[in-house]
Amino acid sequence: MTNILLVAAAAPASGGGSFIGGLIPLVLIFIIFWFLLIRPQQKQMKQHQATIAATKKGDQVVTGGGLIGKVTKVSDDEVEVDLGGGMKVRAVKSMLAKVVDPKAKPAND
Repeated sequence: MTNILLVAAAAPASGGGSFIGGLIPLVLIFIIFWFLLIRPQQKQMKQHQATIAATKKGDQVVTGGGLIGKVTKVSDDEVEVDLGGGMKVRAVKSMLAKVVDPKAKPAND
């Protein structure tokens, strides 16, 4: 029985270097994800929020539900959108999907 204790006591301690060695690839993967996915998405989100905040009367917008119309009234947190034919709806600004650039060439042409 004493032989078993001596063998266990004589075994070298391990794990200190392997933990750091295993952590380095995870850190590198996170850095790659940060620069390829997270950072560009944050930039795109900031640009979208700035575009929506700058919405003004006369802009053509697309709502989150896919409705396309012209902005007729703007307040702090909502807009009134004319869908055509005298139909007007109120939409929360944050639910606008995009502001259509009137100078942009349509995709169908």
